[in-house]
Amino acid sequence: MATTYKRGDKDTRPWGTWEVLDSGDGFCVKKICVTPGSTLSLQLHHHRAEHWIIVAGEAVVTLGEDRLQKKANDEIYIPVETKHRIANETSSNVVFIEIQTGNHLDENDIVRFEDKYGRI
Repeated sequence: MATTYKRGDKDTRPWGTWEVLDSGDGFCVKKICVTPGSTLSLQLHHHRAEHWIIVAGEAVVTLGEDRLQKKANDEIYIPVETKHRIANETSSNVVFIEIQTGNHLDENDIVRFEDKYGRI
């Protein structure tokens, strides 16, 4: 199992930030902050599933064909190869914990379908 993430890794993106809280064989735990009015790309992953737990704010989550309203303490499971995204349509940050599981975990396992920041 390959995990290229390390505890303390972090990045700033057009939509907000992410930071790796922990990682190990076959898993990675990230804290992700989505700023007001921002949206992650509509994407899928070939090698990982994700579990999201909203810890602050209110989000609109696209999961397959569904559009779901989520708030603090709500959770979302995203199977491998399922299109998904999260959007913050409010004036406060959305913060969630993302737990990735799979045989190959890195930032290159992203297939983008839509992206308002031109990253397709």
